[in-house]
Amino acid sequence: MALVTTTEMFKKAYEGGYAIGAFNVNNMEIVQAITEAAGELNSPIILQVSAGARKYANHTYLVKLVEAAIQENPNIPIALHLDHGADFDICKSCIDGGFTSVMIDGSRFPFAENIEVTKKVVEYAHAHGVVVEAELGKLAGIEDDVKVSAEDSSYTQPDEVEEFVTKTGVDSLAIAIGTSHGAYKFKPGTKPQLRFDILHEIEKRIPQFPIVLHGASSVPQEYVKIINENGGQLKDAIGVPEDQLREAARSAVCKINIDSDLRLGLTAGVRQTLFGDPSIFDPRDYLKVGRANVKAVVAHKIKDVLGSEGKA
Repeated sequence: MALVTTTEMFKKAYEGGYAIGAFNVNNMEIVQAITEAAGELNSPIILQVSAGARKYANHTYLVKLVEAAIQENPNIPIALHLDHGADFDICKSCIDGGFTSVMIDGSRFPFAENIEVTKKVVEYAHAHGVVVEAELGKLAGIEDDVKVSAEDSSYTQPDEVEEFVTKTGVDSLAIAIGTSHGAYKFKPGTKPQLRFDILHEIEKRIPQFPIVLHGASSVPQEYVKIINENGGQLKDAIGVPEDQLREAARSAVCKINIDSDLRLGLTAGVRQTLFGDPSIFDPRDYLKVGRANVKAVVAHKIKDVLGSEGKA
């Protein structure tokens, strides 16, 4: 099976009351872990690449790693997606370079300018058989080159979504309902709560339209604990409750982005291995433990959060 777009994935997810996991990839071990878990659980997946990942690993290396994963897992649908494309040029580069889906993030612009830049990307992408995700509202937090303070974050306004979708022709829409980038999403002592009232109002305004949640890692405390016990310093790292993500996946949310949880699992494995045996210096010895953790994270998300097991 070749790379696919998210069109059919999202249609089935919307109708089936589940979501597709969009997992960020940065290296071989992460690609292997995600696709092995998805292959064993017969789940469709989205492998997404940020601008930071392209700088770190190189566009060509990442595409070839994904191509290798497809050969090893020929029976599951896999889409290759650009996460948080900052402008038309990076979106064009990824479209021309083999991606099947791109995100143009114009959320930092005023509404009219967001429409303008998104429409330009949509026109080019659709002419090349590629689908487009856009964003309304601003998520707080830090992810690679995306940095938004809590003061500058804002919820998506439901009364803007219909005009935005109609004028841009975009294929899916990322909204801000209380998720946040990074591992420090909420203040200690607070009860994290997504704004389902905003989500449900958006569902009414654009029925049957695929919605995306960014910043949806849950920050597994077992990995935070392992990291901190082995020299790490992750104080007050708090994520989105998984029961709320499962509720979102049953609604119009067809794509849920997960990145920090993968990083935590990988880092926990590496730290635990190296602190447990300081004589180890073979990267394979510690990376395989981190890779196993990432695979466990992905399998858990597919089975217990996204609901996408057996949906390939």
